Amino acid sequence: MKTVILFDVNETLLDLRALEPLFERAFGNAQVREQWFREMLLLAFQATILDQYRPFGEHARAALRMLAQQLERPLSDADERAILDQMKQLPAFPDVAPGLTRLRQADFRMAALTNSTEEVGTAQLRHAGIFDQFERVFSADRVRRLKPAPEPYQMAAYEMGVAPADAWLVAAHGWDVAGAAAVGCRTAFLARPGKVLDPLGPAPTLVAKDVGAIAGLLLEAAAAR
Repeated sequence: MKTVILFDVNETLLDLRALEPLFERAFGNAQVREQWFREMLLLAFQATILDQYRPFGEHARAALRMLAQQLERPLSDADERAILDQMKQLPAFPDVAPGLTRLRQADFRMAALTNSTEEVGTAQLRHAGIFDQFERVFSADRVRRLKPAPEPYQMAAYEMGVAPADAWLVAAHGWDVAGAAAVGCRTAFLARPGKVLDPLGPAPTLVAKDVGAIAGLLLEAAAAR
């Protein structure tokens, strides 16, 4: 049976630093982009815990407006729209395309699993030039529960024709790794700069600093089975 690998998208495959000029223009500080993304995740997690589903993009918009209030800086409609539109036009990290190509040539089956809607996730991957590397693009929107709730991982694995225990999840977020591990997936943590694991969370199966290194470790793991 061919190995199934599920890839997170934002900050795992795609580089959100491309948004920083827009945050500089809107807020006078490019670095608040990270604060915005953390706030967006908190809103998404809150909605998931309370079973009050909203699409991920709504949390992105709400977090921008909260950031404007926190910084006491008005956010124009044009700047808000520019940031949200740019989310669909993010570049892939330089290591992504070569690493994915190596896995695809080794006959791994790959799918993207994102909290963004399928429309946004597909647009992102097409713009980044890596859409054709994936067999499927799955969105948590389909089950109306955002990662790290169990339903998105279970849905993606079963749609790929395998049990969660027979799928890998590759992500640059400790919470994503923990969510996948909780349903039985094997996990690979992509240790992008600034990304660290929760010391209280489950240890991932593999850890590496780029997709090429992840590919090498996955090839070794497949050969050992």
